[in-house]
Amino acid sequence: MKHYAVAELDITDPAWIPAYVAGTTPLVERYGGRYLARTPRIEKMEGERAAPQICLLIEWPSREAAEAFYASEEYRPHLERRRAGSTGEFLLVAGEDVNGVATM
Repeated sequence: MKHYAVAELDITDPAWIPAYVAGTTPLVERYGGRYLARTPRIEKMEGERAAPQICLLIEWPSREAAEAFYASEEYRPHLERRRAGSTGEFLLVAGEDVNGVATM
């Protein structure tokens, strides 16, 4: 089953971003991921909390592929730099409709 990584980030130090993008893009692809969105263009439609500065969406072929990427030694230095230069949330969402109403 496909899974989706959803990241909502607020940048505290942008110095890490160019190396992160250059290093993680091929790494995500090597683990079977595909970027669907990586953008600061966010329109808040509902809710109380502030919209993040950056939103990221990656489609993964499986939970295992996403977890392998996230836990990999190759990603570790990028993860550490991202955490040092931003705050936010990083979620993994199952690509399923538990109600069985939507078609996939």
